[in-house]
Amino acid sequence: MTIEVVLFYALAALAVFGALAMLLFVREVVASAMGLAVTMVSLAGIYLLLEAHLIAALQIIVYAGAILVLFLFVIMLFDPNNDDFDRADPPQIAIKVAGIAAALMLGVAIAGVVSAGLPDAGELPEGFGGFRDIGLQLFTAYVIPVEAAGLLLLAAMVGAVVLAKQRID
Repeated sequence: MTIEVVLFYALAALAVFGALAMLLFVREVVASAMGLAVTMVSLAGIYLLLEAHLIAALQIIVYAGAILVLFLFVIMLFDPNNDDFDRADPPQIAIKVAGIAAALMLGVAIAGVVSAGLPDAGELPEGFGGFRDIGLQLFTAYVIPVEAAGLLLLAAMVGAVVLAKQRID
């Protein structure tokens, strides 16, 4: 087993651990957001193993940085301690455990089916995951979706500021 394979499995396990922590700490929303951060950083590490350095940097900057800060802003905007949910009672815990077990069994079944029919990866093309190729694609073929996403984010930020201003006044 090579070091890349060991690192991949370690980062994949850390990503799954972070995702489970995000789901299991629903009552403690800040801890749940930190679980999301662990998952996003682990995915950036996997992108580094794939030699997609730009995608790894964007994963950290956009998802682990900006999106997570936005989540924490929204969490702190509303009172996280003011919820109407009952604390974990035994039937709710049993349902969570059954759901996790079913998801794990489904994941193992899908991994077994998918891994049996995958071809060898082959060599990466020159410039894979680099700035030039991604920039050309973003500003030629995908310019309208990029601009639409920017306008949507701008509208969301204006809406969040308006809602926060109304709560303060």
